[in-house]
Amino acid sequence: MTALVVTIAVASCYRNPGSVLERMSNARQIAARLQVEFTQASDATNLAVMADTNEASAQFARETEQKMLAVQRDAEALRPLLASLMFSGEKDLLDRFEQQLATYRTLDRNILELAVASTNLKAQRLSFGPAQQAADDFRVALEGVAQGVSENSCQVQALCFRALAALRQIQALQAPHIASPLDDVMTRLEQEMTAAEADARSALQSLAALTRADTKTKVAAAEATLDRFVQCNQQIIALSRRNSNVRSLALALGQKRKLAAQCEDSLRELNESLARRGFSATR
Repeated sequence: MTALVVTIAVASCYRNPGSVLERMSNARQIAARLQVEFTQASDATNLAVMADTNEASAQFARETEQKMLAVQRDAEALRPLLASLMFSGEKDLLDRFEQQLATYRTLDRNILELAVASTNLKAQRLSFGPAQQAADDFRVALEGVAQGVSENSCQVQALCFRALAALRQIQALQAPHIASPLDDVMTRLEQEMTAAEADARSALQSLAALTRADTKTKVAAAEATLDRFVQCNQQIIALSRRNSNVRSLALALGQKRKLAAQCEDSLRELNESLARRGFSATR
């Protein structure tokens, strides 16, 4: 009995050509909008990954979510239209798209979470900001030590230069650490940083042994400044190790690009199929 009612209802619809053409037009409009919205959502994710500030990345992530909600709403609105028109081929294409979209969305959320975390950008800001300031303060402190001694001045200056060179070596290693996607490379860089820190501390200990009591306070101040720099460097390493910007970019250029292309292919086929239906209906 139910099947008979459905058959009568569908037949009644097709006896009303205006209603059919209207629903076909609506279906084509929604499908076209779906294609645009998905492309815009995908582009917004790419912009979130490429953004150079946390604020911009978060804004593009919100835009992605808004566009994806629009995609889901339109897909839900299109399904009953295709069913009422008995467009089984187009319904299958919509089914395929929604299955692909589910896989894409899982990856997309992961990419956006990584992009918004921006750990590499945060590490870079620490390197160029507080760490740079601590390094400059260390240099000034060492200059104060060198200027405060007259005996053994050449040896003191050599030790000051050695301590500062060791700290500068750590600074030089921060950028490649932040940019590296490889754990083993980061481990090697960290080992070099540790060796350089040990060299800087050894030089300061030698300075303390060479200088008078009134100059030892300046050496102690230099040690405190080195401690501050090392703390910044440890934060940089921790953020860099999370590698959220590097990982989100790799996913966006790799898996996301392939999954997005599959979704776009399904939507393109859906639109082309509906366009052929519309052309046939007007002949």
